[in-house]
Amino acid sequence: MQYALGLDNGGTVIKAAIFDTNGKEIAVASSPTETITPVPGQVERDMEVMWEANCICIREVIKKSGISAKQIAAVSVAGHGKGLYAWGEEGPVRNGILSSDNRAWNYPAKWRSDGTLDKLYPQLLQQVLPGQQVSLLAWMKEFEQENYNNIRWVFSAKDYIRYRLTGEMYSEVTDISGSGLMDVKNKCFDKKILEAFGIAETYSKLPPLRNSFDQCGSITPKVSALTGLEAGTPVAGGMFDIDACAVGMDITSPDYLCAINGTWSINEFISKEPVTGTDIAMNSLFAIPGYYLIEESSPTGAGNLNWILNILKESNSLAPDKNIYAQVNDIVSRIQPDQSDVFYLPFLYGSNGHPLGRASFVGLTSFHNVDHMLRAVYEGTVYSTRYHVEKLLAVRSKPKAVRLAGGVTRSSVWVQMFADILNQPIETVSGVEELGALGCAMAGFVSAGVYKDYEEAASSMVNIQETVYPNTNRVEVYQKKYEKYIAIMKALDMVWPKFEE
Repeated sequence: MQYALGLDNGGTVIKAAIFDTNGKEIAVASSPTETITPVPGQVERDMEVMWEANCICIREVIKKSGISAKQIAAVSVAGHGKGLYAWGEEGPVRNGILSSDNRAWNYPAKWRSDGTLDKLYPQLLQQVLPGQQVSLLAWMKEFEQENYNNIRWVFSAKDYIRYRLTGEMYSEVTDISGSGLMDVKNKCFDKKILEAFGIAETYSKLPPLRNSFDQCGSITPKVSALTGLEAGTPVAGGMFDIDACAVGMDITSPDYLCAINGTWSINEFISKEPVTGTDIAMNSLFAIPGYYLIEESSPTGAGNLNWILNILKESNSLAPDKNIYAQVNDIVSRIQPDQSDVFYLPFLYGSNGHPLGRASFVGLTSFHNVDHMLRAVYEGTVYSTRYHVEKLLAVRSKPKAVRLAGGVTRSSVWVQMFADILNQPIETVSGVEELGALGCAMAGFVSAGVYKDYEEAASSMVNIQETVYPNTNRVEVYQKKYEKYIAIMKALDMVWPKFEE
């Protein structure tokens, strides 16, 4: 039996998983990585600590699996998109910057107002966000000139880790096509784009382009000693984690919508042509050549729940000897959707409304308690997802179903809420804890020639669970509540700039 090892470098946790050719998850290891917040709105990570956590996860997952490292046919890496991991001549230039960072919020606003984005849109095929490399590099050039000058390579999260594994530097297309640095339409780098953004120096710092399934080097002897992997083990290009989850859910045709809800709410489908001239924010290159990934996303996902859970744990409001998520599911289920008129804007880490929007509870009275607040957090993350999904549905036909991934799938209560609020059938993948790592493993097997392409890999490795359908009695209730949510979100747009005064 052959195996593949997938690494998933998310925004808060690094995970490693080993899969066999049938998609069976043999073992999983994970390691949290501390985020650093120097000031509000800035989110960073120590790049050396991140690398060490990957090594720890690899060693642990091989040990847990009980297999020989010689049986691992390939390694592949996924990671959060956007953000900036700048490498100098000898090491990291500074801390890595995560995609949820908002320090560069004013650069996209400036480029919109002065017409730069309109001019470049036919090539970029996307609206520029504060957490993209292009915005962060512009910020660094203005505020950290010395660091900017010391950059040798501009990396995304997973391209940085793959570089540490192999010593070879590449820009894998699914990631870099969502950076604002690439001519997505023509699938190449264009120095004129960088000149228009005022960062022409970056052109020589962009590694060569590769596909997700291309072999991009092999495990070095030094890394073998650190991780237990065999030196010479092939390493595939890997992909943006939202592509990895989509591949791991058998999104190999445009028939389905894909919703990934973790720290970010990522909502997407694939298309042979980019979607332009609409409210859609993002077209990038998908892991399957010939397809674009049509994306609507924001950092408004299930990470909001972790924040309130940490508060409840500190206040001893939840039983320490019981599963915390099971307790929350029970609490949320006790209140029917028409019994609570508390709303929550899930903007702790960023907004899909006003760029300066902040998380807020609205509608609280002395009658309400933490139970109502927890339900509001559950609902608010789904309302935010629906806000994105409606934009996607405006430019395509109705999907067969929405395939859902991320932390929310661990809660049957939350999955049903997605079906009811989106008013769409919901499908999830069975038997797999780490979907992003599964997509990586599939890339590894394709790279190693075990499968000819992702379609063939999916037919053997992906198992879809029974469909969850909307509860017709709740759809209308949630429709009215969603309309209130949107009204609240829009009404607060005039307030957020006051926080910057």
